[in-house]
Amino acid sequence: MALSNSINTNVGAMVALRNLNSTNMDLSKTQDRVSTGLKVIGALDDASSFAIAQGIRAEIKAVGAVQQGLANGRGVATVAISGTTEISNLLADIKKKITEGMNAGNTTSQQGILDADYTELVDQVLNFIQNSEFNGKNMLQATSADVSVIADTGGGTLTIRAQDLQSNVFDLLNAEDLSTTTAATAALSVVNTAIDTVGTSLGQLGADARAIDFQDNFLGSIVDAVEEGLGSIVDADLAKESAKLQALQVKQQLAAQTLSIANASPQILLSLFR
Repeated sequence: MALSNSINTNVGAMVALRNLNSTNMDLSKTQDRVSTGLKVIGALDDASSFAIAQGIRAEIKAVGAVQQGLANGRGVATVAISGTTEISNLLADIKKKITEGMNAGNTTSQQGILDADYTELVDQVLNFIQNSEFNGKNMLQATSADVSVIADTGGGTLTIRAQDLQSNVFDLLNAEDLSTTTAATAALSVVNTAIDTVGTSLGQLGADARAIDFQDNFLGSIVDAVEEGLGSIVDADLAKESAKLQALQVKQQLAAQTLSIANASPQILLSLFR
């Protein structure tokens, strides 16, 4: 049966227009995928996949916040370790000075010089303690308290233990002097105790810092795995999309030409009346 020709209803043009609009929509989606690298850009693309992806992105951001907190805690622990290490090194010099002060052959003048040197070294211990601060946190002062840092998205924490080196090291050493060999002998026992105290502090601070590092590395591995899973949900295959883009561009041109031909049909009818 032959199709009728009409100037009121151009079926060919309507079909061509639908095809062109459909091609334009597909082309727009493909261009978005190529430009963003994503196959799921919004809920209109794939509602369920987009909802899952948004949840994963929220989790990744939460882990990032935890890692930021861990980094802050690492800074506190690292500075405390550095200060304690310097105090440990200084205690070796103090012990040497005390040993020299125990020499019965020292003259009064020599003993006085040693005593002054001892006082200066002990004052330096306090200086190290007071300057071992990071982001407003000092773990070595008498007023120091344990610092808890967030360790996971569930609210778990890790603790950096405070080390009161001001009371347990400086104050004890500051109460001694090297004015006499007898005083120096008494100071030797105190400095040995201080050395043991600082050694214990280094061990505790080091353990706390390692715990933070282990947790941070673990979270980094988790984020890598989660991001890989997120990519499998939303990332576009750019090679495939690029090939599709070229095909749709050709299809768009053909659809436009078809529409142009269909729109010319009424003009053909007009020629029949000439």
